[in-house]
Amino acid sequence: TATGICGTMLLRVVWRRVTAALTAAPRSKSGAPIRGLRLRVVDHAPQSAIPSDTVPAPEAEPVLRPLYMDVQATTPLDPRVLDAMLPYLVNYYGNPHSRTHAYGWESEAAMEHARQQVASLIGADPREIIFTSGATESNNIAIKGVARFYKSRKKHLITTQTEHKCVLDSCRSLEAEGFQVTYLPVQKSGIINLKELEAAIQPDTSLVSVMTVNNEIGVKQPIAEIGRICSSRKVYFHTDAAQAVGKIPLDVNDMKIDLMSISGHKIYGPKGVGAIYIRRRPRVRVEALQSGGGQERGMRSGTVPTPLVVGLGAACEVAQQEMEYDHKRISKLAERLTQKIMKSLPDVVMNGDPEHHYPGCINLSFAYVEGESLLMALKDVALSSGSACTSASLEPSYVLRAIGTDEDLAHSSIRFGIGRFTTEEEVDYTVEKCIQHVKRLREMSPLWEMVQDGIDLKSIKWTQH
Repeated sequence: TATGICGTMLLRVVWRRVTAALTAAPRSKSGAPIRGLRLRVVDHAPQSAIPSDTVPAPEAEPVLRPLYMDVQATTPLDPRVLDAMLPYLVNYYGNPHSRTHAYGWESEAAMEHARQQVASLIGADPREIIFTSGATESNNIAIKGVARFYKSRKKHLITTQTEHKCVLDSCRSLEAEGFQVTYLPVQKSGIINLKELEAAIQPDTSLVSVMTVNNEIGVKQPIAEIGRICSSRKVYFHTDAAQAVGKIPLDVNDMKIDLMSISGHKIYGPKGVGAIYIRRRPRVRVEALQSGGGQERGMRSGTVPTPLVVGLGAACEVAQQEMEYDHKRISKLAERLTQKIMKSLPDVVMNGDPEHHYPGCINLSFAYVEGESLLMALKDVALSSGSACTSASLEPSYVLRAIGTDEDLAHSSIRFGIGRFTTEEEVDYTVEKCIQHVKRLREMSPLWEMVQDGIDLKSIKWTQH
């Protein structure tokens, strides 16, 4: 019958799809997960959405991928976060701002639950959390939004020389609009001088913006003390906490923080989503940068992406549950990495304050070695020489220059990032390869040879022909 024929054809299609999926799924020979150098089958051949009747092509040869040690640039998605997101990518796809049917209501409920999860992590009220596309947008809203709203009475802002590029560029943009910005220097440790901050505050200062943990050298600023100074002088305090949220304990009320920027992909959540905390009491007002439907209390118009904010909320909840364990484990791995390198190699400098420091971000300078050459040699390990937003530049890091690092040492710096999923074996492999290649590159360096002969390089007067 026609029904039987249709049923048989449907079964054949389903069987072909299942077979194709099983054939395409990469797996190791033993079936066990591969640790250390990870294997991934990379197949660049285009695949049709509907399997054909042809015999499937043989599996591609496994391609080695480098170890990942660059968690300050981004973090892998935690599988628990993916589990939370999947239903909102497939079944619950309603617009959270649709108020007339169940599809909108269930998405709105998920969005508000995520808001509660983010607020809980930093000790805020859920109504103080505004969803954004990431920390860059949050920083722009905080700095430009506050400055422009209070511009009739206050035209001065304060930040530091070691902030993220999006903060510095926002301040430069405001300078072009007629605002005055003070860029505080930092000490050799990377930490600001609190007396200099107090002296820089003027009667018309509207905002102080200081990042919690530096993205290049991992230094922690005295946020609670800065918050108290700003509160006593009736100046709003913003902190870019993208590298700190979920990694160290933060409480916006105890630390007297008025605005805080958060990023999803720095805490094992999805990319393309973040949040900004904006205090309600005493109320902080910001001028919206984006016009539209007035979502997010009019501060950030645009449809809130439910799957992404659900992922951000889940990432914040997991981070809150595992923060203490993660911190202890990462501290142990960081100590293992630094001690092994320092014991095996002379003339290695750790950049930034070793005490007031987040352990998962280690910035080392290897004297007499070009950092880019070392990065190319360490092709088995994904590392960086600084911020992902500025690492394409050949100029030495502005953060390292701000802490007084010599230009040659600044050029020889490498940032090691240790995260939740970094293993002891990965740290040992990275250390082994790093020591091997630093020794090899130094043997090729005439500067290293001169130093070994007892020549003081700073006493040499170089001439250019």
